[in-house]
Order: sequence, then structure tokens, then C-alpha cells
Amino acid sequence: MKKLSKNSFFKIWLPVALLFGLFGYALLSFTSQFIKPMPEKRLSIATGREGEGYYQIALEYKKLLEQENVEVNIIPTAGSMEAYKLIEQKKADIAFHQGGLIGEHNISKVASLATIYYEPIWLFYQKELRVEYLKELKGKRVSIGEEGSGTKIVASKLFATSFIDSNNTTLLNLSNEEAAHALQNKTIDAFFIVTSAKTEIIQKMLQDPNISLLSFKRAKAYDRHFNFLSDLKLYEGSICLSKNLPNQDMTLLSTTASLIVDRELEEELIRIFMKQVKKVHSKESILEDAKEFPSQENLELPIHPEAKRYLEHGDTWLEKIFPFWIANNIDRLKILIIPLLTLLIPLIKGFMPIYRWSIRFKIYRWYDDINAVDLQLDNLSDKEKLEKLYKQTLLLSQEINETTKVPLSYMGEYYNLRMHIALIIDKIERMKKASRVF
Repeated sequence: MKKLSKNSFFKIWLPVALLFGLFGYALLSFTSQFIKPMPEKRLSIATGREGEGYYQIALEYKKLLEQENVEVNIIPTAGSMEAYKLIEQKKADIAFHQGGLIGEHNISKVASLATIYYEPIWLFYQKELRVEYLKELKGKRVSIGEEGSGTKIVASKLFATSFIDSNNTTLLNLSNEEAAHALQNKTIDAFFIVTSAKTEIIQKMLQDPNISLLSFKRAKAYDRHFNFLSDLKLYEGSICLSKNLPNQDMTLLSTTASLIVDRELEEELIRIFMKQVKKVHSKESILEDAKEFPSQENLELPIHPEAKRYLEHGDTWLEKIFPFWIANNIDRLKILIIPLLTLLIPLIKGFMPIYRWSIRFKIYRWYDDINAVDLQLDNLSDKEKLEKLYKQTLLLSQEINETTKVPLSYMGEYYNLRMHIALIIDKIERMKKASRVF
């Protein structure tokens, strides 16, 4: 009897489950066509010269991204101009960019991600020259940065305000290392470098007793003339306290280093990259306050929408719970919620009526067995058949009494069933006693 009830249960629910399963599979198959495939976990980053500031920061990004299973290729360049062209040519995904160069570029294919730190303009010169203003370098030998570098563009703009150009001054295009070496050997008089205060070459120049750093007396004026420049205070000893570098307070002009990106780069890669940018640049440093960067301030290109979302809202609640790629996969599947809801609403509505019917069906099956026994008892005189029905009814009664998973709302029908089978058992016992009398 018990086996019959289980089979009946499966006969009821199996077609329903198959129907909803097929319906759900069809909906999910249709919806999945609108989900973009996962992007290839690979990024290329264009930097400056190997070993210089941008390159060192890119190594930090690379280390963090590889922990997230993203392969990173670092591409050294001569500077921001060359790096920008690599993005336009689809040879790099992300690049470091120096402020003040947008007028030199076609901006249709590139967007900003964030500004990441102040990048001062350092002008080192022979100490014996005692330079106080840029105009005093007219007629001297000055390196203004390599071809393809942002330093050359910025230095040229600053020199133009003092009417200094290649017609009246020897302007050289040396790399930072070459220029530093030439200045120490006195084969040039001065050189520009635009880089972070953390770079080794800055400390090297500040420690040389024969070389001086220009403190821009008219920094505020330059700030007013060039919207990509800021004036910064570099306090005595702030770069190295033990060596007292610099040995006096200095006023510097500064651009703001930023990150630019191919507009067509996948949003998932931009988002995971921005997470690492935040880890690297949100700390306090010599020139920056804690959490001042990464920032949307001083961007010269329109910001990419995904970078803007991350800077304004940070990690999603899914990203706070799961590793990035798991959270991303869950988020990508949100489009499947629509067909799932379409599937679940009728399922929920239809569940209770089917459930009530299935419970009653079990009870009715037992009643069917009881009724079959009762009909056989009418005019039954064979003692062996009576004994067989008696044993059969006792087994049915035992099965019913052992059934404990009955909802409270159906207890009335359940107890009626037990009472009725007890009546049948009592009827059979009376018939057995009567058969003994005769």
C-alpha cells in the first residue's frame, strides 16, 4: 500500500516538474543570447621608460591584477605622447597620461579613468647659475624631455611664456637618465623632468651639492595661465628627513598624472583595474592627503562611465561578499531574473492547489482501499478469505497509523480515516466471532 502511495505522488508531480523544467530551459536559453561573453582576462598598460615612475607603478598594478587572474603586459614608451598613440592604434588598453597634453591629441577614441597623483615639474640646474626665473635660462643648454614625452610639451609651453625657443636657446631631447648624467657632468645647464616625488632620480639630484632645484616664485601666476597646473609646497625634509631633502621649503608647479583607457575596453576589465588603482593611490604620501586620489578632479578627457560609477559608489554589495569574478558572473546573470520570475510566479500560484490535491489524493487512495475491503465483506462466508482480508486491513491500518507527516490543516480528514478503518477492523472481528458460533 505504501509503495502505491509513493508511485501516485510521483505520477502527480513528475509531469508538473518536467513541464516547468522545459519551460524554464526554453526561457533561459532565449535570454542567454543577450548576455555578453566573458572578456579575456588580459590587459596591456603603456608606461614611461623602464625603471621610471610610471613603470614602477604599473608593476604594482601588475602584481595586484595577477592575483585576480588577469594577465598584464607592460609596454615601456618614451612618454605620454607615445603611450597615447598606442591606445589610439589599439596596441595598448590603458596608459599613464601627463596633464597639459590634450591639445595635442585626437580624443575620440580615448577616455579618462582617474587622476592618480600630483606630478611636479622639477627644473634642476647648475648651482653656480643661481636661476630664479625661467627667462634666465635663455641662451643656455637645456634638456626639455624626449621626443614623444609629455615633459617636452609642458616645458615648451612654460618656456614660451618667457619667449624661449630653439632659435635663442639650445633645447635638447634627452631621456631623464641621460639629462641627469649630463647635468652632473656639466655638459648641459639645466633639465626638466615631470615625475613623482618618489622616483630615485629626484633624490639623486637633490643630494648633489652642485645642482639646485628651481623654486617657482611665480607659481600662482602660472597656475592662473595654465588650467592643467597647480602650485604645490614641498617642505624642507619632506622627501628624506635623515638627509634633509630638500634643504629648504620649495614651491613647485605640478601637473596631475592620470590614467586613460581605450573607450571600447570591456567594463569588467575597467572595474577590476579601478579596484587596484584605489588600493595603490588612496594612501597618504609626500604631496597627497589620504584618499585624495584616485579622483575625478582635473581630468582633461571625459571620464569613462564605468570608472565614474566605481569612483562614486565603490564596490557593489556582491563584490564585498564574493571575489570579483564570481560577483561579476552573478551580476551578469541578473538578466535571467526576468524569465525566472516568469517561471516562479505561476509555479508559486499553482503550488498550493496541487499540494492540497496531492494530500487529499493520498487520503482518498486509502479510502479506496478501505471501501474495496468493505464491499468484499458483504455476504462473505469463506473463513480463509475473511482472515486474508483481516490481515490486509491490519497492514493498511498500520501504514496509516505510522504516517506522521500530515499537515495540521488535514488532521480532521486523517483522524476520520483512522476511525473508519477501525470500524472496518471491528466489523471483520465481529464477522470472525459469528463464523465461530456457526
